Amino acid sequence: MSTQSPTGSSPTDHESASAGSRGISRRGLVVGVAAATGIAIVAGAEPAAAAAGSAREGTAADAPNLPRGFTDVFKDQYVQANGIRQHIVVGGDGPPLLLVHGWPENWYAWRFMMPALAQQYTVIAVDQRGIGLTDKPAGGYDAGTLATDLAALMEALGYSKYAVVGHDTGYVISYALACDYRDQVAQVALLEIPGPPGVGDYPLGPPYFVSEADNNKLWHIAFNRVNDDLIVDMVKSNADKYYQYEFAVQGGGTTLPRETIRYYVSLYTRNRDTLRASFGLYRAWETTLNQNMARASIPLTIPVLGIGGENSYGPVPAAALEKAATDLHSAIISGVGHWLAEQAPDQMVQVLSDFFAPYRAE
Repeated sequence: MSTQSPTGSSPTDHESASAGSRGISRRGLVVGVAAATGIAIVAGAEPAAAAAGSAREGTAADAPNLPRGFTDVFKDQYVQANGIRQHIVVGGDGPPLLLVHGWPENWYAWRFMMPALAQQYTVIAVDQRGIGLTDKPAGGYDAGTLATDLAALMEALGYSKYAVVGHDTGYVISYALACDYRDQVAQVALLEIPGPPGVGDYPLGPPYFVSEADNNKLWHIAFNRVNDDLIVDMVKSNADKYYQYEFAVQGGGTTLPRETIRYYVSLYTRNRDTLRASFGLYRAWETTLNQNMARASIPLTIPVLGIGGENSYGPVPAAALEKAATDLHSAIISGVGHWLAEQAPDQMVQVLSDFFAPYRAE
């Protein structure tokens, strides 16, 4: 199935909408304890104090420019699962839908989509291990461990079956989650990278000698992957420029509003440990490559949707999975680049609603 969306709206329009017409009715909220597993879930607790910055920075309660009524529906929770404390923003009614952000973002990337999705799903927007308010241990950043984090999280919340949406690095993690926990993931949508590393035409990743445009979008992978504090020092010394460049070069001709980028930069650079942890997935790249080559040998049989921005990867997120999924669907969001949830949230909600219709009907 191929789906083409209408032209995306500008990110600035969506930022300004936060003070306007995006009303949200109060919905049910997931709050509970998985007593059988002994995993604690705490709703509304304060995060552990940060070495720098506000202890509330990164919470929904403290997030800027949210849609009107957002915090009436969505609440912060902290869940101890797979040996780490995970931060989620959760709310809504209906079957569970797990949203997995990419780099360099956190749960906040989904903010414009979450109110509409909450009308049909219980929405769980997570901070990945090493990002935002989730714990930042020294290791465990390969896709298999990151997927196990999320499987343990959903088990702790009481869900044995759920749908998943993953963007960018969240694509990598969500693919692993769908492969490693086949009985739990009902459907998965994978957004805006040219396939999981280790899968497809280039099992070791894209070749180095690519076009300048492709190199500009991919060089950060090799840079972030260098496992030396030189990278931390280099980014820390010029963080604003580094992240502004990434948001612009991936934006398909536009970028995100300056205040949004400032929010992400502040979150990622609050201290050296935080910044170092944000590179964890890239530094485990070789392990993930090897894991994925094994995963791809057993194709996924659940419905899989690959989504690309017209001005970014287009059909590639789906095409990369042609040999790794037997029920593969594709969608292209017109007129936008990499940051689909922020550049075209309404179109994304429609595409996901259509794709997940069988899941909702179960």
